Amino acid sequence: MTQLTENKKAPTFTAKDQNGNSVSLADFKGKKVVLYFYPEDDTPTCTVQACNLRDNFSLLKKEGIVVLGVSPDEEKKHKKFEAKYDLPFTLLADPEHKIIDKYGVWGEKQMFGNHYMGLIRTTFLIDEKGIIRKVFLKPKSKEHTQEILEAWKAMEG
Repeated sequence: MTQLTENKKAPTFTAKDQNGNSVSLADFKGKKVVLYFYPEDDTPTCTVQACNLRDNFSLLKKEGIVVLGVSPDEEKKHKKFEAKYDLPFTLLADPEHKIIDKYGVWGEKQMFGNHYMGLIRTTFLIDEKGIIRKVFLKPKSKEHTQEILEAWKAMEG
């Protein structure tokens, strides 16, 4: 489970996106960033979450918010996911768990009574100075954009 808390500096990272481009957190200095971790491309809950962000992307963009999705999937799988659902944001490949481990989102999960290790769906809101302002430990996939916008408004208001 994540040890990162609000008002801490967000760990820096560089990873490849779905197009094979190198992307760093530093690229977004001066912008609000939604860094959302999800277990796997094209699975039911992950798709609902991604499509919620896609369907409301213009609202996020209007608020100056950049969306970065991270999963352990490879770039090619991200590209298929992006194309299938017409996703307008960056998906970062982290098969070696470099970002996942820095953000502490790998841990024990349970499904149907079975315990196993996996990615724990978590979202971090990072401000223009690179500070974590909000951590969603259990984001609501169907209403994730609403959660994000309400959190930013509460912080700014």
